[in-house]
Amino acid sequence: MLCEESRGQRSFNRTKKQFGKDTAVQGTNDSSIVSKCSAVARGYFQDDFLKRFVIKTARRAPLINRGYYIRAKAVDHCLREFLQRTQSCTRRQLLSLGAGFDSLYFRLKAGGELGGAVVFEVDFPDVAQRKAALINRDPVLREILGTTESAAPPHSPLVLSSADYRLVGVDLKALGGLESALREAGLQTSAPTLLLSEVVLTYMDNTRSEALIQWASALFPSSVFVMYEQLRPHDPFGRVMQQHFLQLNSTLHALSRYPDKQTQRQRFLDRGWEECVCLDMNHFYFEFLSEEERSRVERLEPFDEYEEWHLKCSHYFILAASKGELKHQPLICPPCESPVPALVPVFCSQLLPVSVVPMEPEEAGLGCTDLSGSGLGCTGLAGFGLGCAALQPGNAVLVSGGAGRHGRGDQTRVLIRDKAVWRCACPRSTEWGGRMFHTVTPVPGQRCVVFGGRTSPLRPATSLLSVSWDPTTPTDPRLSVSELNCTGTAPRPRWRHSATLLTFRGESYLFVFGGSSIEEQALQDWHFLKLEENTWTQVPVGGSVPEPRHSHSACPYAGGLVIAGGLGGQTPLGSTVLLRPAQSGFRWHELKTDPPIIPRYSHTAHVIGDQLVLVGGIWIQADGVPGVAVINLTTGGSREYSIDTAAVPWPLMLHSHSSELLDGGREVLLIGGGGNCFSFGTHLNPQPVTLDLSPALD
Repeated sequence: MLCEESRGQRSFNRTKKQFGKDTAVQGTNDSSIVSKCSAVARGYFQDDFLKRFVIKTARRAPLINRGYYIRAKAVDHCLREFLQRTQSCTRRQLLSLGAGFDSLYFRLKAGGELGGAVVFEVDFPDVAQRKAALINRDPVLREILGTTESAAPPHSPLVLSSADYRLVGVDLKALGGLESALREAGLQTSAPTLLLSEVVLTYMDNTRSEALIQWASALFPSSVFVMYEQLRPHDPFGRVMQQHFLQLNSTLHALSRYPDKQTQRQRFLDRGWEECVCLDMNHFYFEFLSEEERSRVERLEPFDEYEEWHLKCSHYFILAASKGELKHQPLICPPCESPVPALVPVFCSQLLPVSVVPMEPEEAGLGCTDLSGSGLGCTGLAGFGLGCAALQPGNAVLVSGGAGRHGRGDQTRVLIRDKAVWRCACPRSTEWGGRMFHTVTPVPGQRCVVFGGRTSPLRPATSLLSVSWDPTTPTDPRLSVSELNCTGTAPRPRWRHSATLLTFRGESYLFVFGGSSIEEQALQDWHFLKLEENTWTQVPVGGSVPEPRHSHSACPYAGGLVIAGGLGGQTPLGSTVLLRPAQSGFRWHELKTDPPIIPRYSHTAHVIGDQLVLVGGIWIQADGVPGVAVINLTTGGSREYSIDTAAVPWPLMLHSHSSELLDGGREVLLIGGGGNCFSFGTHLNPQPVTLDLSPALD
């Protein structure tokens, strides 16, 4: 009796647990439809029917609007290609698995694009009943639906039916019940059929999702399976993404077994599908959308979350598997020449280790708390878009502005090295307003110049500041901030630029290049500020002008400087450009690297001897994440290294960070970094780390 009760209780607990998971998955439908409505309201794509399935709309962040836009465009592309390629067929079908409150049927029917196809939508019975109730209460939806067929028998899974629309309430995990319900609803397995799954199968156990994929290939002799899901779970963004869904009780099961595009393709090919194409959303965006369409979308809202946008797109894919008569008519056919061709980095065998910086516990009242789980931490250093500069090379670093977990940071911090540990000090009376993506450049006279930055994409910082310090009190930093009143023609306000100290004819200049502005996404102008006179002036510069860019790096080198990478008009750049002294001024020269470095942006850089070291960043043409690239500035030879993050207890995000050289250039101090991870929450590196460059420099 006890055994029977124990088995019964275990069965009850399993059922209760599965019910909780199913409820959580159903909740993703409600959130998704609100996000789609937000994108429609901002003009990303047109859909007059989504709002009819939402009780209350909400405006989402531009990053989320873009994310749902590219998802809608990818799915819509596949649907239209299928309908066009099968238009001569007397019968064709669209089968949407886990359809939720999607308006696919109404959008196609109202636009005259359904062309006689029959749409079958399947979801949990509760979801299907809710959707049927919304449709029946809405006169516009009822008119498009047309005459509905007589009520189904009690307990029938067929919830709503018309001549070209069938809404079925059944659990996808029960394949026997799914097939019988679809046959009862009038599904014809011999007709060309498109099956659609938008972030659905990944919520199922792998054995069940694999069984469904194989069931579909066996049931439909002429068909295509379109799927939109996540990938790349093991890099920092992927780890944050997984944790988000775990917290929602919606585990992404497929990621553990199918982490990349190749394994996703094989997942279908091994289960009866004859052809399969899989693209991440960065490649879809650049290869399937026209430049005009991309430009239209990028003008819809103020936007400055490029890193998170490209990361989001690299962690989602669109897949189309086909068989039978549709095998040779791929819905996704990449162009012969891609604006972002796939690249494969060749990494050196040595790994560059990263270690967490030992931090001294902060004094009371400084607002520093532990975020890392390691017992140490400083909230003032957890942010992105920070401005940093060495006050005393290797021993004291000024950290300013940026954006953190609670918005923009107005406070200035000084990171001070005391033998084996560092501490974070907060000098008094040094606030100059919150700005991010600004530059802080050390210049002669124990001071730094703060230029540019923004508080929002519509509010650039306009003041130019001088920050001086007293070098005689290294353990008690005292800063003085004043605004510089400059003469001459000042540059337009900007952010994500570079500002580098140069010397010309024995005098010091601040050289400002590129960046973003309200008017232009990427700038290519440059400006000289004569520091001794606080005058914006002109210095002759010849040679081919570098491409417009922002989020690049610029370092002093050989009397001039070297600029690397950056984000151009829409894509990352791989160029390395030298500004060399000339007889009457300076001259631009492009350095050809061999092998060419993979284009990247949002990295940091340092020159060590004749070697340029690029740290971190974002790339979209290769899998994985950038580590360290080393470029020989005399020969152009380049090498790529991976970073060993095993000693760091959090997902280390090396973009939108700052860095300073330590110990004669053998080590780099990395400060800040991270950002808003799509709808998965904000992830910031909670405290500094050090990167050992020795294996790359020996």
